[in-house]
Amino acid sequence: MCKGLSSLPSSCLERAKGMRVKLTHLAERQDWTHHKHKAQDNQIIHDLDSLLSSKTGLQAFRWFLCSEFSNENLEFWLACEDYRVSPSHLLRAKASSIYSKFVSPNSSHEVNLDAETREALLGVIDSPSVDTFKDAQQRIYSLMASDSFPRFLRSPHFMEVIKA
Repeated sequence: MCKGLSSLPSSCLERAKGMRVKLTHLAERQDWTHHKHKAQDNQIIHDLDSLLSSKTGLQAFRWFLCSEFSNENLEFWLACEDYRVSPSHLLRAKASSIYSKFVSPNSSHEVNLDAETREALLGVIDSPSVDTFKDAQQRIYSLMASDSFPRFLRSPHFMEVIKA
């Protein structure tokens, strides 16, 4: 007879939990890839990248995040995109502005970054390069892709994007 989950070693349970999360995420992605939607600006929205490159999609995503009081991740990501293409003589000022607005503890629009990423930024903020925020931007992008974007897909804001 089955003794239940308590008879399994804890390492097996941890692996099973991890596999469940990965399979759930994969199933959501698989389901999403079969349902591509066209935005009002005739761009097909099939993932976060296509949403962010669609003017209509980006606007609706911003409204959605504002309605949830969680638009700081998108604003940080957009500020990093602008920073990457800025002339080198503006990098120091823009890096300082991004850091104080989004990264500094207790800042007005603080984003959810781990301590390691925060410390790495603090170490290079005085001598910025175009890649200064690359890792932090990628972490925030991943957070949006796994958290905000799936919620957006289930929202009325998304329905506005795909209306003809």
